[in-house]
Amino acid sequence: MNPTLTKFGYPQTMLLETEHWAVLRRPAQATLGALILGAKSDVTSFAALPAGAHADLARATRRIEAALRRFRPFDRINYLMLMMVDPEVHFHVLPRYAMAQNFGGVEFPDSGWPGVPDLKSAPVLTDGEAHDLHRALAHAFTQTAEA
Repeated sequence: MNPTLTKFGYPQTMLLETEHWAVLRRPAQATLGALILGAKSDVTSFAALPAGAHADLARATRRIEAALRRFRPFDRINYLMLMMVDPEVHFHVLPRYAMAQNFGGVEFPDSGWPGVPDLKSAPVLTDGEAHDLHRALAHAFTQTAEA
C-alpha cells in the first residue's frame, strides 16, 4: 500500500477494498462516519490513474453512500480531494449533518455546517470508542450489496 493509506491506518482501519481503492475509517472523525477513499496505486495525479480505477471509483462511491446511509442518515456528503500533505490520490469523505450527532455517548458536531467542513475539529476517541465506531461502520458496509 502507499504511504497515504498507511498514514490513515491501513489495514486496521479498512472497511472496504476494491480492485483499485481502499475505504478506511478516518482516524480523526471531523464528522461522524468520516472516511478516507484512497487509490491503492502510488500515483499522485487523479488523471494518472488507470482507466479501470475511474470505473471502480463509481462502484466504491455507491457502496460508501449506501453504507453511510445505513449507518446514520446524513444530510449531505462531501468528497474532498486535497492531497497537499499526503500526495497519493485520495478523498476525505465526510457525511454532513445539520445537527450534532451522538455515537456511544460521544458528541460529533459538524463544525463547518452548512459551509466548508472543519477537518481539524474532531472529538478525541478512546481506543474503545474508535473500535466500537469501526465495528458499526464495518457492519453497515457488510449489509450493503455489491454495487
